[in-house]
Amino acid sequence: MHRLFLPAPLSGASADLNAQARRHVRALRLREGDEVAAFDGEGGQWRARLLPGDRLELLDFDPVERELGRAVELAVGMPANERMDWLVEKATELGARALAPLMCARGVLRLEGERAQRRLAHWHGVAVAACEQCGRNRVPELREVAGLQAWLRALPAPAGQARCLLAAPRGDAAAARPVARWAAALRPGQPVLALSGPEGGLDEAEIDAALRAGFEPVSLGPRTLRAETAPLALLAALAALAESDAPPA
Repeated sequence: MHRLFLPAPLSGASADLNAQARRHVRALRLREGDEVAAFDGEGGQWRARLLPGDRLELLDFDPVERELGRAVELAVGMPANERMDWLVEKATELGARALAPLMCARGVLRLEGERAQRRLAHWHGVAVAACEQCGRNRVPELREVAGLQAWLRALPAPAGQARCLLAAPRGDAAAARPVARWAAALRPGQPVLALSGPEGGLDEAEIDAALRAGFEPVSLGPRTLRAETAPLALLAALAALAESDAPPA
């Protein structure tokens, strides 16, 4: 069954299709009377039927959840060009609860003001499309674009109740705990906040600031991973290790 995202809270007997959903319906060549799964990003999905006039009849609600057993937020030094789109798409598929796009000393991408807001809106669309494809009913939150140092200063001390990790600092795998050993110490359902750098990695000042903020270094192995690969490798490892955990409230 094809899936449609509608951002307004879905309730009652029917709902209007927004512009993005209308485009999706036309691209799929769906017709009046066809059934779809509709979701609003807040959990669960509706079995729905297409009506005339770009409307949906909401038939019955299914509270199904397909989230990870723990909330994982990725804070990433933004890679350039289409690689950030790819990172958002795959992080959504793998179950990230939120993504924080960061500007770092060695990063190429610089976003501020209206340009940052346009990119956030674009990445939200990428995340929505990934949810439609992979079956998630909760759209990951995209934080405001921020400089890494300012973002670290704004974090609670320690960062809420989350366990904070830093992916392979200084390229020294020997100085960091393997991610599987680190994850074994997590409490069931404990949130994770994971930080990784841009192309070229974090610089010394940024690494030191992250360690002072309570981030723990972890190793992703002896290979050097690209900026868009490292956070996804980390997320995939956490997702596999969280399979037996109960879904977060």
